[in-house]
Amino acid sequence: MRALIFAAGLGERMRPLTDATPKPLLAVGGKRLIEWHLEKLAGLGVGEVVVNTSWLAEQFPATLGDGARWGLRIRYAYEGATPLETGGGMWNALPLLGGAHGADEAFLLVNGDVWTDYDFARLPREPQGLAHLVMVDRPAQATHGDFALDGDGSVRADGEQRLTYSGIGMYRPRLFDDWRVIVPEPAMVDGKPKFPLAPLLRAHMAAGLIRGEHHRGRWTDVGTPQRLAQLDAELRG
Repeated sequence: MRALIFAAGLGERMRPLTDATPKPLLAVGGKRLIEWHLEKLAGLGVGEVVVNTSWLAEQFPATLGDGARWGLRIRYAYEGATPLETGGGMWNALPLLGGAHGADEAFLLVNGDVWTDYDFARLPREPQGLAHLVMVDRPAQATHGDFALDGDGSVRADGEQRLTYSGIGMYRPRLFDDWRVIVPEPAMVDGKPKFPLAPLLRAHMAAGLIRGEHHRGRWTDVGTPQRLAQLDAELRG
């Protein structure tokens, strides 16, 4: 089983802390944010982890190495000096995730700048459809939710009771089979497409191919110095 950690963002809302350190490498509760994920992935039995990088990319291999200390194999998918957003970032990492040559083995995705008590073992190894998303209650700082979750586990783009996508899920590479139809004119950066993941998800939601679940436990989008400090205080008790 493979996993992808999104770690390429600029962390602009976290400045000045991210002027010299990528956000996933900031410490909270005595560990770097990304290390919380690596420990959980290792405990789940994940063998290979791909970390996508851009901003201060050289710090990731210098800090994390090859993953041996967690019993993992870490590979790095460099996007270039300009982050490719979530869709372009996942597209760029697919060859390292077994998504080339028609393979469709599902992989686990987690954003490198979130913290949660969600148990990754709850994720289906073989998701129905093209993706299984973990949804959470809308946090106070968000003005609206992302997607609606039906009682049968289907995720919809519309609906009054929208939840927030946690940045955690299981994905099949086949999600990208028709991405050029859904995103016909993406911005191109050094020959690589830059686009968000949400349009692909919404398009496949309409076909009933995106499933999900509601996590009611702890989850924090560690997007600002204030939220980082608050989470650090909570974890240190």
